[in-house]
Amino acid sequence: MAGGEPRPPAQTPGWSILDGGESRRDGNTLMRHSITGCMDATVTVTAVEDVGPDTYAIRFDTPDGFAAEPGQFVKLGTEIDGETVARFYTLSSPTTDGGFEVTVGIDPAEGGDFSAFLADVEPGVEMSLSGPFGDQHYDGEPRVVVLAGGPGVGPAVAIAERALADGGEAAVVYRDDEPAHGERLAALRERGATIFLIGGGTDLTAPVSDVLTGADGEGIFVYGFDEFVTDATDAIAAAIGDADAAKVENFG
Repeated sequence: MAGGEPRPPAQTPGWSILDGGESRRDGNTLMRHSITGCMDATVTVTAVEDVGPDTYAIRFDTPDGFAAEPGQFVKLGTEIDGETVARFYTLSSPTTDGGFEVTVGIDPAEGGDFSAFLADVEPGVEMSLSGPFGDQHYDGEPRVVVLAGGPGVGPAVAIAERALADGGEAAVVYRDDEPAHGERLAALRERGATIFLIGGGTDLTAPVSDVLTGADGEGIFVYGFDEFVTDATDAIAAAIGDADAAKVENFG
């Protein structure tokens, strides 16, 4: 899921909005954040797992002092041909205890140098880390409803797993023609989470209405690209009348 030249793969670009107001395409996350508590470190890849079509969960060791909530994102980088290349990726692990994970989708035909690097990455490879960033994350809500499109499934499974581990409830509406993280979604369903898996282009109104209760303490999260975010917020507004109640990360 890399930006840069040539044009990044369809699943990866996002607008990064920096503190000074500058915008650029970079990674898979809309940067709209405070940098309080961020750190810079070197991390080592500890595992790489195939979790869907051209989609991989990459796990790293957790450096001392690093902590993040599911739904936050980090900047990962490496050096390619003497040039430092870095992109932003949303965490797909429920905690950072003992390690953390990001989920990346790679288009082998259209991806750039960073995509090629990630496609071949193996345990033992070191990368630079900055972060965490983002305020659209899990914050202990007793019930979470996560609407995910495409690569948004990474933070969706992470938030749902964390909520269940904390004794709460979880529901996920995931729209994608080539879904990823099937095993984790199935495990969530077995643990009592409500899971809607629907094809691309499917109207979100009915499943979103089914999972939203409007109860106090219900946290609503939206992760995906612009078209999905628009559809999701429209469905939220139709269900409870207030799309502003959702925490939204638009990947561009």
